[in-house]
Amino acid sequence: MHPQRKQRLQIILFILVAVAAAAALLGYALRENINLFYPPADIVAGKAPLERKIRAGGMVEQGSVQRATDSLKVRFNITDYIAVVPVEYEGILPDLFAEGEGVVVSGVLGGDGVFIASEVLAKHDENYMPPEVSAALEKAGTTSVYQQQDGKAEKYGQ
Repeated sequence: MHPQRKQRLQIILFILVAVAAAAALLGYALRENINLFYPPADIVAGKAPLERKIRAGGMVEQGSVQRATDSLKVRFNITDYIAVVPVEYEGILPDLFAEGEGVVVSGVLGGDGVFIASEVLAKHDENYMPPEVSAALEKAGTTSVYQQQDGKAEKYGQ
């Protein structure tokens, strides 16, 4: 093999190895920071990983909010009108958190099927629904949504 050709081949191989190493390091670094979104139906079906940070979203089920009297612990259910997932959260809930409203929770799914949330995000006005929640409800074929009016949740749609 000609020396100049051999040198070019070595340079190309070095570049390929460097790019592969950079891609592997980037993938490893992002693996810890990527948390995928799962609707309740996928969580109940076992498609969500256990003990790994994920996001889940849906509507807060009517009558499911239970607040501890001696701490900031709250337990509630989220639903996409196909399945229901229990959520536990310890902390101050957003002001707009309410039954019948859309939420996205971040945290880990325990082996017992209870989602332990580290963060709860609520919609910011009556016309907004988080895109993930909206897509999950649409995928579930549900057009029925609860709307808050005068403190009462009323179901509308199909």
